[in-house]
Amino acid sequence: MTPETAQFLAKAQKLLGEAGATLELGLYDAAGRAAYLAAFHAAQALISERLGRTVKTHKGVHVEFLRLTRDEPGIPTDLRVFLSRAYNLKALADYEAGPGAEVSEDQAKDAVAQAKRFVAHLGLLLA
Repeated sequence: MTPETAQFLAKAQKLLGEAGATLELGLYDAAGRAAYLAAFHAAQALISERLGRTVKTHKGVHVEFLRLTRDEPGIPTDLRVFLSRAYNLKALADYEAGPGAEVSEDQAKDAVAQAKRFVAHLGLLLA
């Protein structure tokens, strides 16, 4: 594992901690956002390790992650699509306003749980 890959995974772990802490405080927008960002950094780790370069934009990471894992039997489908699904929570938390423009408690709990699975799975795959 390259040092850059390890740094991305460490950042993902840090963000998982933030996601859990904000979830416990009832800050569901922040928990959903942090869960997404944890998965985002784990996906960057995979991209960095396999391609030897990084992708900086959200869209670029999503596209490259899906491309790289398309035929990967070791990554369950629900984890492959989690990154894109979780981005919707980040967008809801960051850009939407008005009634219903909040991440719910259930959405936040699910996102944090899925992000933990996502980061753990990619960490094992990259180890």
